[in-house]
Amino acid sequence: MTSRILVVDDERVIADTLSLILRGVGYEAFTAYDGRLGLEAARRLEPDLVLSDVVMPALDGVSMAMEIHDALPKVKLMLISGQAGTADLLHDAEARGFHFELLQKPMHPDELIRRVKMALLPSKPCHEANSLPC
Repeated sequence: MTSRILVVDDERVIADTLSLILRGVGYEAFTAYDGRLGLEAARRLEPDLVLSDVVMPALDGVSMAMEIHDALPKVKLMLISGQAGTADLLHDAEARGFHFELLQKPMHPDELIRRVKMALLPSKPCHEANSLPC
């Protein structure tokens, strides 16, 4: 089964380009152009992964990711940003117990594909994970 990825970015060219890259390697990719639309699309599509910009009007990517996590806990979330102002948003999320991977823009398409593939790998059961205690 093909993985479904939702790309959320208020810069349409970036959202469309990322979706095009992901479709080119076989993913089923969808786009939304702001955080509110991304949240609605995630609820409707129930994607395997949401790849979202951080700084957006209406609803920022971190807030959107927290809402998606609460509503759809199986959906994997990755954030992307080219702006320095994301640190405060991520710090607030971490203080509330959320930890999101942050990718820096711009990024080479090969790196994007590699990171998406890694994010979509099945999670190991808790007893097999050698990192954090269960």
